[in-house]
Amino acid sequence: MKNWTTNDIPSQKGKTFLITGANSGTGFGTTKALVEKGANVIMAVRNLEKGKAARAKILKEVPNAIIDLMQLDLADLASVDQFSEEFAAKYKKLDVLINNAGIAMPNERTETKQGFESHFGTNHLGHFALTGKLLPILKATPHARIVVVASFVPKYSKSVIKWDDLQHTQNFDGMTAYGQSKLANILFALELGDRLKKSNSEIITVLANPGFTKSGIQADMSLMIKILTYLIAQRVDMGMLPILRAAIDPTVKSGEFYGPLKMREMRGYPELTQIPQQGLVKADQQRLWEISEQMTQTFYNFK
Repeated sequence: MKNWTTNDIPSQKGKTFLITGANSGTGFGTTKALVEKGANVIMAVRNLEKGKAARAKILKEVPNAIIDLMQLDLADLASVDQFSEEFAAKYKKLDVLINNAGIAMPNERTETKQGFESHFGTNHLGHFALTGKLLPILKATPHARIVVVASFVPKYSKSVIKWDDLQHTQNFDGMTAYGQSKLANILFALELGDRLKKSNSEIITVLANPGFTKSGIQADMSLMIKILTYLIAQRVDMGMLPILRAAIDPTVKSGEFYGPLKMREMRGYPELTQIPQQGLVKADQQRLWEISEQMTQTFYNFK
């Protein structure tokens, strides 16, 4: 079977993409690949200065690129609210929302603006709120997609949702907290896809695993992870492929998961992969959804 690459991406002229965490790593690579194909990309970034530098770098190589830069801090629900309002005022369509931004394994427990553990608050709750607030625009766009960037970690580290300690206030471990947040991404994407289907929406939700990729996300990790990154991790131009395939490939179906299959799903070209068993538990999908609604005060309108 032929490997899926950026050569498989047709013209994206006229299509609008929103990418969170677009100024570095897979977000930056995905942005560049899409604008090279003519897409209109909104880079949602926490740090505007870094965002401006990233945008300038792309424009230097792709002078005709259509790139908008908007500030979004997923660790602050007030920022999510403000961003969503500004986005709705500027854009009436959104073909693909790519929930890409995330933090990974800081050595010490930190909290978001609203007091949530940072992995859970940023990687899951911030994107839960953002997606809900942008849903009216997605619904107004024919054949829209939502791509949720997850990870191989839940499958191979047997991650669980700590229902009795979602915020990891006891015995904090960065890898455990990260694994929970990535499992939450999977549970969320599948439950969202089911709810959209039941409402007869043509929006699809697709999961992507970028594998073990050299990106800015490793900056706060342990020395061991940094060494493994140097020895094993693949380049960004490989790590971005599963995200692009999930966002672009016309054969992709809602609820599917794309990522590399080699080296315990850490390296390789994007292929259809299996969802970890703990992500398929329907009761957990529904329970997390209801908890996320209450925590973020975001209630989706599927009508």
